Amino acid sequence: MNFSTLPNSLTKLQISKVNELLDLVAKRQLEDFGNITSDIKDDGTLITSCDRWSDSTIVKNLGEISPKEGVLSEEGSKKVPDSNAYWVVDPLDGTTNFSAGIPYWAISIARFANGKPDTAFLDLPALKKRILAIRGQGVWLNGKKLTKKSRLTSNSACVSLCSRSIRILQRRPDKPFPGKIRLLGVSSLNMVGVAIGQTIAALEATPKIWDLASAWLILSELDCSIKWLDIDPSELKAGQDLTKVNFPLLTASSSTELEKLLPWAEVLMHSWIDIQDNIK
Repeated sequence: MNFSTLPNSLTKLQISKVNELLDLVAKRQLEDFGNITSDIKDDGTLITSCDRWSDSTIVKNLGEISPKEGVLSEEGSKKVPDSNAYWVVDPLDGTTNFSAGIPYWAISIARFANGKPDTAFLDLPALKKRILAIRGQGVWLNGKKLTKKSRLTSNSACVSLCSRSIRILQRRPDKPFPGKIRLLGVSSLNMVGVAIGQTIAALEATPKIWDLASAWLILSELDCSIKWLDIDPSELKAGQDLTKVNFPLLTASSSTELEKLLPWAEVLMHSWIDIQDNIK
């Protein structure tokens, strides 16, 4: 990817247009919530007509907001665009919750520049919460700026595990887990929970790039620790197909908390190696 011509930051008008787009998509999702059935994709995950509509609507509008910037999305093209700046979209993260009538899902839109997210939007329609993060400037929740101090004074003792990382408890039955476990079913929100002080750490076994795109910037701007357990997403290449690429990670509110959870993260990676060996 050629970064000789550095992409400009989004203008205030472009940010406003993305917020208007989120309003549109959130409205449709709230209308469909509890009134829609799901199908099963080839990878075993759920999808609804609302996922598809949300994805196509977001991709189309981003093409008008930033005409020369490509888009990678969960339900569309999963190849890294060859433009210096591009967008990564998860139109409905938490489809299982959405389909089951659980009001906890998110819309994730992140713009990447020079290989890393520089602007991120994360909307929680049912909870009426929207997070904006801008690289080097900070994070805002419903217009109120968040700080590292507010995160560290939350006194949370909870650790988020995804459904696939729960197996680590079976691998270390003689070791007490260093936190109260939460499984909420939404990758992006599991990670962001650390950034806003709901949890002290999150372990994700199989997040895709669209799961982590917005959360990555939010975590970074609020000075959370991130440990990539396998592939570093900042090393993506134009044209790379990310359909089956996972980016397992451990994130924590501090380096101290990260160190406490690191042995468990290592168990997770060893268990995945064992599974792959058995498949072979």
